[in-house]
Amino acid sequence: MIPQLVTVRYRRSDGRRRRLFVPVLPVLLVLSPLLLLAVSAGLVACVVFRISPLGALRGGLRVMWALPGTRFELADGRTVFSVNVI
Repeated sequence: MIPQLVTVRYRRSDGRRRRLFVPVLPVLLVLSPLLLLAVSAGLVACVVFRISPLGALRGGLRVMWALPGTRFELADGRTVFSVNVI
């Protein structure tokens, strides 16, 4: 299952907390030209390093399949950044 929504929470340096809900599909559609450029660069890299493009695609899809339910946090001093993939 591909993630539908990413929740980003962060605490600003002044202590206030902020929560953002980012829908994946609209962001993907807006960034699709960059995605096509990244896929073509990935195919060139696969040819240069003699990696099977289908194997690389399969590995990328397995990572996307494992994303729902993922949570990670980054803390740097007084700023905390948390991402949940729903």
